[in-house]
Amino acid sequence: MTDGWLRVARSRPAQPIARVGAAIVLGIASLVVTPVAPAVAQDYPAIIAEPDRSDADRQTDKRRDPVNLLSFTAAKLGWTVLDMGAGAGYSTELMARSVGPSGKVYGQSDTASEKLQARMATPAMRNVTVLVRPYDDPVPADLRGFDLITFFFAYHDTTYMAVDRAKMDKALFAALKPGGFLVIADHSARPEDGATVGKTYHRIAEQTLRTELEAAGFKFVADAGFLRHPEDTRTGIVFRNPTPVDEFVLKFQKPN
Repeated sequence: MTDGWLRVARSRPAQPIARVGAAIVLGIASLVVTPVAPAVAQDYPAIIAEPDRSDADRQTDKRRDPVNLLSFTAAKLGWTVLDMGAGAGYSTELMARSVGPSGKVYGQSDTASEKLQARMATPAMRNVTVLVRPYDDPVPADLRGFDLITFFFAYHDTTYMAVDRAKMDKALFAALKPGGFLVIADHSARPEDGATVGKTYHRIAEQTLRTELEAAGFKFVADAGFLRHPEDTRTGIVFRNPTPVDEFVLKFQKPN
């Protein structure tokens, strides 16, 4: 094959061969250097301002600071996200809007929710699938490679439920792709209260939660301070607290 190609090449003028060779080289170069379009962050303030968001969600915005929450979480267009403890779907919808139509969101709930099902009928939830599954078995075995897992204000609930938290944390770790992120927010308890006031105060101690997640293999990455309220004594139930509730927002990563 090589000799035949050379014979044909020699029978032609040199200049056209040079042009053909240059074209081939350029074509190969274009294949090599053309980058794949990276996942990009959304315009989070614009997401929160979208006119089709419900009045109920806008009320929830007042205590969640959603622009900062989304900016810290940093969900990107095209990502696949698992939202743990989806509840009525407030954070699930925020994730769905953040990853856009090219992304996918799974909302986990341990029981069926009429409010979540009603929300599923809205256009914003077209890229969402609801998973009614236990906390410690949150996704099917063949569902892996998540870019991001969110767990907002529900981890403390697992402290008084029939949930194996060590199993749950390991399942979350297994579900993430290497380099993927877990962002978790909850109501802060005093360090000495650990995981003992989940039912009474709906709180958990930050260090207790960190220790549990790090035992599962997660690496702590960052702490956001935008929901901190040091004036909170952390000795009252969060629904009737006399001051704004002290809350932590933490980011973890599955090592590559």
